[in-house]
Amino acid sequence: TGNYDCDDPLVSALPQASFSSSSELSSSHGPGFARLNRRDGAGGWSPLVSNKYQWLQIDLGERMEVTAVATQGGYGSSNWVTSYLLMFSDSGWNWKQYRQEDSIWGFSGNANADSVVYYRLQPSIKARFLRFLPLEWNPKGRIGMRIEVFGCAYRSEVVDLDGKSSLLYRFDQKSLSPIKDIISLKFKTMQSDGILLHREGPNGDHITLQLRRGRLFLLINSGEAKLPTTSTLVNLTLGSLLDDQHWHSVLIQRLGKQVNFTVDEHRHHFHAQGEFNFVNLDYEGNVSFSCSQPQSMPVTFLSSRSYLALPDFSGEEEVSATFQFRTWNKAGLLLFSELQLVSGSILLFLSDGKLKLNLYQPGKLPSDITAGVGLNDGQWHSVSLSAKKNHLSVAVDGQLASAAPPLGPEQIYSDGTYYFGGCPDKSFGSKCKSPLGGFQGCMRLISIGGRVVDLISVQQGSLGNFSDLQIDSCGISDTTWTIIQHNGSDLTRVRNTNPENPYAGFFEYVASMEQLQATINRAEHCEQEFTYYCKKSRLVNKQDGTPLSWWVGRTNETQTYWGGSSPDLQKCTCGLEGNCIDSQYYCNCDADRNEWTNDTGLLSYKEHLPVTKIVITDTGRLHSEAAYKLGPLLCRGDRSFWNSASFDTEASYLHFPTFHGELSADVSFFFKTTASSGVFLENLGITDFIRIELRSPTVVTFSFDVGNGPFEISVQSPTHFNDNQWHHVRIERNMKEASLQVDQLTRKTQPAPADGHVLLQLNSQLFVGGTATRQRGFLGCIRSLQLNGMTLDLEERAQVTPEVQPGCRGHCSSYGKLCRNGGKCRERPIGFFCDCTFSAYTGPFCSNEISAYFGSGSSVIYNFQENYLLSKNSSSHAASFHGDMKLSREMIKFSFRTTRTPSLLLFVSSFYKEYLSVIIAKNGSLQIRYKLNRYQEPDVVNFDVKNMADGQLHHVVIHREEGVVFIEIDNNTRRQVHLSSGTEFSAVKSLVLGRILEHSDVDQETALAGAQGFTGCLSAVQLSHVAPLKAALHPSHPDPVTVTGHVTESSCVAQPGTDATSRERTHLFADHSGTIDDKEPLANAIKSDSAVIGGLIAVVIFILLCITAIAVRIYQQKRLYKRSEAKRSENVDSAEAVLKSELNIQKAVSENQKEYFF
Repeated sequence: TGNYDCDDPLVSALPQASFSSSSELSSSHGPGFARLNRRDGAGGWSPLVSNKYQWLQIDLGERMEVTAVATQGGYGSSNWVTSYLLMFSDSGWNWKQYRQEDSIWGFSGNANADSVVYYRLQPSIKARFLRFLPLEWNPKGRIGMRIEVFGCAYRSEVVDLDGKSSLLYRFDQKSLSPIKDIISLKFKTMQSDGILLHREGPNGDHITLQLRRGRLFLLINSGEAKLPTTSTLVNLTLGSLLDDQHWHSVLIQRLGKQVNFTVDEHRHHFHAQGEFNFVNLDYEGNVSFSCSQPQSMPVTFLSSRSYLALPDFSGEEEVSATFQFRTWNKAGLLLFSELQLVSGSILLFLSDGKLKLNLYQPGKLPSDITAGVGLNDGQWHSVSLSAKKNHLSVAVDGQLASAAPPLGPEQIYSDGTYYFGGCPDKSFGSKCKSPLGGFQGCMRLISIGGRVVDLISVQQGSLGNFSDLQIDSCGISDTTWTIIQHNGSDLTRVRNTNPENPYAGFFEYVASMEQLQATINRAEHCEQEFTYYCKKSRLVNKQDGTPLSWWVGRTNETQTYWGGSSPDLQKCTCGLEGNCIDSQYYCNCDADRNEWTNDTGLLSYKEHLPVTKIVITDTGRLHSEAAYKLGPLLCRGDRSFWNSASFDTEASYLHFPTFHGELSADVSFFFKTTASSGVFLENLGITDFIRIELRSPTVVTFSFDVGNGPFEISVQSPTHFNDNQWHHVRIERNMKEASLQVDQLTRKTQPAPADGHVLLQLNSQLFVGGTATRQRGFLGCIRSLQLNGMTLDLEERAQVTPEVQPGCRGHCSSYGKLCRNGGKCRERPIGFFCDCTFSAYTGPFCSNEISAYFGSGSSVIYNFQENYLLSKNSSSHAASFHGDMKLSREMIKFSFRTTRTPSLLLFVSSFYKEYLSVIIAKNGSLQIRYKLNRYQEPDVVNFDVKNMADGQLHHVVIHREEGVVFIEIDNNTRRQVHLSSGTEFSAVKSLVLGRILEHSDVDQETALAGAQGFTGCLSAVQLSHVAPLKAALHPSHPDPVTVTGHVTESSCVAQPGTDATSRERTHLFADHSGTIDDKEPLANAIKSDSAVIGGLIAVVIFILLCITAIAVRIYQQKRLYKRSEAKRSENVDSAEAVLKSELNIQKAVSENQKEYFF
């Protein structure tokens, strides 16, 4: 693309057919009326129902570069969106979510109907289709949007390669190697492996850019040695999940030996060993110059509560399903189907990264098939399940697993429903079971009985039922890791060692120690997985505590802590979790048992990584043996991205050594300020200099002199730079030209002066945030300052510099609106977080509601008086509810779903017989009853328009200011009433959800509902700053909460069969913050319903059953052992396969003991 203005409005001239949406409230609220500042129709787009499944879509006609978006609400209405997501696509399917700064993914919307909220997109979007997804909207109105998109036509040449073709280009070998080399390209693919680029130089040096398992590898050989060594061969990895059929950008830059490798804004900087050229690459190959658009419609299971229920429309006498999945999680349910006639069920689930198929039939032992390994690697894996005419089989990635034992003469019939990814709430009556929790990840190409499932029909509510899904997008977190391999990734077995004859294993990495140290220091987090298998091999001598095995890191110090522990604890993972096989020890291996066990975990203390050596000394006794396996060094995040400093006065500055940019200078940074001017950076020479400054609130200037007087380049913005928001600056200067770019504004360039000298000659210190004269200094924050690819540590220098503070406050001024539902934005030295303490929600942005299913007779009681007594010596907020205090106002919010009448939803009591009750009366009407004077009858507000016990999700807001109460039901029914019973709550005592357990002096309707309690689902309950469900289900400290009866965390989604528009999604993009370990075998589901006829008969039957069970298990174990022996003979060269087979045998024996002999 050339240097041209790229901020033209793109939407205003589009035809009506370019707009589409999930639904529309009426013909005058259609998507075609969603143009910014237009008043035709009803003045904007509004969907039929305001919920989190709605979207507004724009077809730009061709691929465009989008640099900014702007939104408004519906003209002259109470309809506007307060936060939204932005998705993009080249094809109109397989959408990708736009993220700002790699982690910020939401946009704050409007606060009224007509003001325009404008966002610059950094980086810009290159796409044809855009989709706006409302997350939240004005609670007193509905969703309403008018939008504009700014940008320009995107000009690029494309080539389509089929895996067998290539594009070859040769340069003139006599051409001079340039001072600075740059390779840049963009690619998209659905294939996880392939070579994108290979360049060969005249001296044997070469560069290869290769996609492996969705990650991008850069391999560089400097050509200095005839055979590659660790010093001449560099192997770097960036990115993950890059096979998602979306465009990804790659940039490789070389300046001398300094190389930057960047993928989608993630940069890896390293110093290459030796000299090499970026090769001079003719034109061959049968390729097409347009991009194919293969259709793929994935679905994302966003949380452990997600599920997709689909009918069996095959009508065949079989259970048959195929699909593909990808995930990072080790465990989770993939598919459940109940069987008819044989009265059993089929479970297909992940356990420890393996696929397990379990057939359960009452009265029979469960049949298990295990297939695949390491399936939680983020790659797409295909699964095919078939159960027909007493034959059961499963295939993973085309490999057919061992068939299960014959099922008997019965035909297999599905009960008519397939549950993918998880199970509905138990209140729905489903028999679906998920022993290891729900699946979190993506699925695609789902078919049942040979028929492909139409996910659009699912999304529109005409097929199946679902909860907490995102359809037509794979939204799993694609954490970008830098992966550095070594020579010890295979399993190594160790025997015959003792303290006098120790074993030492060394690990050599594909990067030098200098490169490793630079990578680790720059990363936010690094880790290595260390697995230590042992059989009669201890880590510590239990007599004197001396270590028997240890490892060494880059500090050359002996380390005796193991995976999962920190250096000071000297434990293993099981010791931290309290589940070691022998509770006397902090590591499994120290139990010194004559059976295989292991201590496995992640080493993550950066200062000690990477592991360079392991020493083992305790494998000299009979049957004693150890084995170990070390994973690659994994690093993620960029500490430099938030590395920042705050400048408090115009005279303050940081100084660094002279900037050496004689031939080429590349400087970039972020700034934020409220000042109208100031110098960001200055470096002087005798006559030469460079300076970057904020010249005025709307102008950034780059000044320089290379021997013939100063030159200036300025970028002017239509909006102010001193808006206390982050802005990005980048300057480049070489022998040909100089350039300046600010945010996504047009890049300005200046040719190099013809009569100037070549070298930029500087000799003073580099001043950051000020000048040598201590005048015109910068007031505000600078972060992520990079000079020729090297990051300056502003925080370290600021710690020893007066009037300059390390870190940068004020991230909340930029990103605070992302904290929702009462969450408070809190500053961090590097970034910010949302504090959800006083919110009824949880999650990174306080957007995940906490919901609970209440069984019959259950209750949750929050005692304010006890809370005060517990915290009266602190500044706790609970003091405002002290018995002597009077409450003149409160805000109450909650959602509910039930089919029972009468029901008590919420009850607030006082010590003076005053109360508030929210009930559903016997006729199904919703009633709010305030009694603020013990001597008067309560004020009653009755909503009897419809039956509120209809099984649908309803939202209630009650806001009282003294004697005036504002009530809103389901975001549309509103009423304001004046109370006659009083204006203050005296001595608030407790809040009750569900059944009232103690006797209360209340009116008859409240008493009736209180005795009945509540059966159903309550969600996001909040009384001012108190969230009782959160206190009960997610306690962060001792709270005065009492839970009685069956109260379990659950999603308040709609029941199967209800209208799709009433379904509620808990949150849009869930955190993938953990996995479920398969620590125990699947629980034996066999239950006996036989009655005890007589003592003697029972004993005889029990003995016979035990003998039979033991015989069956011994037979199974023998068969397992034979199968393992067969595998062993096939894999004699794989130590890991042998060890795993031994571990499997041992596990089978230990399961026998657990199930039959304890």
